[in-house]
Amino acid sequence: MWEAFSCLSAYESRAVIVPHSNCLSPTLIQLCDTMSVSQETCLLDQVLELIMNEKPPTSATLFLNEDADADGPPVAQSGDLRRRLRGAMERRASGLKGRMSSVSREHVRGFLGRNLFVLFTVAAVALGVTLGFALRPHNLSPRGVKYFAFPGELLMRMLQMLVLPLIVSSLVTGISSLDSKASSKMGVRAVVYYMVTTLIAVFIGIVIVMIIQPGKGSRDSPAVAGGNVEPVQAADAFLDLIRNMFPPNLVEACFKQYKTVYKKTARTRNVTLTLNLTASLNTTESDLSVNLSRVLHTIQETVEETVPASGSSNGVNALGLVVFSMCFGLVVGSMKQQGQALRDFFDCLNEAIMRLVSIIIWYAPVGILFLIAGKIVEMKNLAEVGGQLGMYTVSVIVGLLIHGLFVLPLLYFLVTRKNPYGFIAGLLQALITALGTSSSSATLPITFRCLEENNRVDKRVTRFILPVGATINMDGTALYEAVAAIFIAQVNDMDLNFGQILTISITATAASIGAAGIPQAGLVTMVIVLTSVGLPTEDITLIIAVDWFLDRLRTTTNVLGDSLGAGIVEHLSRGELKSQDAVTEENEKPYQLICQENDSLNQRNGETSM
Repeated sequence: MWEAFSCLSAYESRAVIVPHSNCLSPTLIQLCDTMSVSQETCLLDQVLELIMNEKPPTSATLFLNEDADADGPPVAQSGDLRRRLRGAMERRASGLKGRMSSVSREHVRGFLGRNLFVLFTVAAVALGVTLGFALRPHNLSPRGVKYFAFPGELLMRMLQMLVLPLIVSSLVTGISSLDSKASSKMGVRAVVYYMVTTLIAVFIGIVIVMIIQPGKGSRDSPAVAGGNVEPVQAADAFLDLIRNMFPPNLVEACFKQYKTVYKKTARTRNVTLTLNLTASLNTTESDLSVNLSRVLHTIQETVEETVPASGSSNGVNALGLVVFSMCFGLVVGSMKQQGQALRDFFDCLNEAIMRLVSIIIWYAPVGILFLIAGKIVEMKNLAEVGGQLGMYTVSVIVGLLIHGLFVLPLLYFLVTRKNPYGFIAGLLQALITALGTSSSSATLPITFRCLEENNRVDKRVTRFILPVGATINMDGTALYEAVAAIFIAQVNDMDLNFGQILTISITATAASIGAAGIPQAGLVTMVIVLTSVGLPTEDITLIIAVDWFLDRLRTTTNVLGDSLGAGIVEHLSRGELKSQDAVTEENEKPYQLICQENDSLNQRNGETSM
């Protein structure tokens, strides 16, 4: 057996192994002496045949076993197994050594070049947390905190500057590049995905808050006493949502959105009262000729009523711009060649915005560092966060982690049969930007770049799905609102029945659609959820102390849900996209060539007429 191992090792390592002369048979010596590179395959077959057939001599055996003759076949089988193991290990080691030797300075430089933004952003988050906690003992004044967070404010303003043209141009180019059938199918898939994931998020939030029950126990005092909560009726809020879908002025929709305000009006009305005068008079007076037992008296009463009136609030009406851009893109796409100029214009605008994003992205790590550090410095004393609020924070974080790290990747895997965590790794910079800016709309330019460049998602899908998702798909916000509503009910010792819990789930789902993609927009829609089940809206002040932190986590979950939705919709729409590519290659011609054909045809007609 040892002879075969010696000769085989010499074959694999290209080195000559000379074992003891008594251990080698003449056949193996001849094989080892005549080995050459051109006879490797034949030699390997002969060695294997010798291992299986030749019985090892008892004088050179490696095992001191008296019954070696009886145990010959098992030794041969175990030797064959060891030979295979050794060969596999040597091949693996040689392959690893080859890969390590092939890693050059250019490979390292290329890796750093591809992931430089991500590394800078992660380092910025770590430095921001460290710097924030290091500055907390210095007790900076509010003015000092404002000045300290100024670089982060600049990043927010830069990103928000690009959101408006990016939403319009990406939607128009994405929808106009598809036919109506493909865009309608893609839209239906996107809406179904949004509704399913939002309902799952609400269900997870309700289950988590019912299990942990963070509102039980002694009530914490409100962490923030100031601030008046504006009353909002659920019916008016949903009507505002529909009104904002159709803005009367597109220019005004770029910086304002419709909002119902409540005004108190006083009006006078006549009230008729019935007076009983008989009881007030002396009953012994019998000379009264008139019956005064019942007298009708009319008085005027001033009544104060709260009447809804038209109003507005600052902020981009993203929902109205999305609806207009989708309709406009469908019309431009149906115009075929006549709409080519508009398609080229919006495509060029979208490309210019993305190039601006690639410039601004270098400043993103600096802005994120100061945004996070400024928020940590601005935090109140952590010891004031009571037991109820701490358990509420844990409940929201657990729900968001379950939804973001397990449910959404599982949906992606079930649909695409691909590794979801590799897809998420390409989104790392967008997720960290969402964590720093706390705005899904401000993160939209970075999300476009990560999906199109890192994950190679079709631009027609990202331009259609991402702006719509950043406007109406709010998984993290829906989960947060469901948890917060039931938490406030538990704080007030209110036992919610099944109907009220169902109302909370439906209202939280609908309210998350209307939540603007701006920081702390969930607090505004939270009023709708609370009023739908009769909970006190002033108890929102209980959760404001930790809302800045939870707002960042739910924004990150929202961005993750939008991005995974784009990957799922692209996988489901690959048939329509391929057929669209085939039609484009066959039928469409460049615009310049069509003009040249028309010019040559006119010239030919002119020559014929002459």
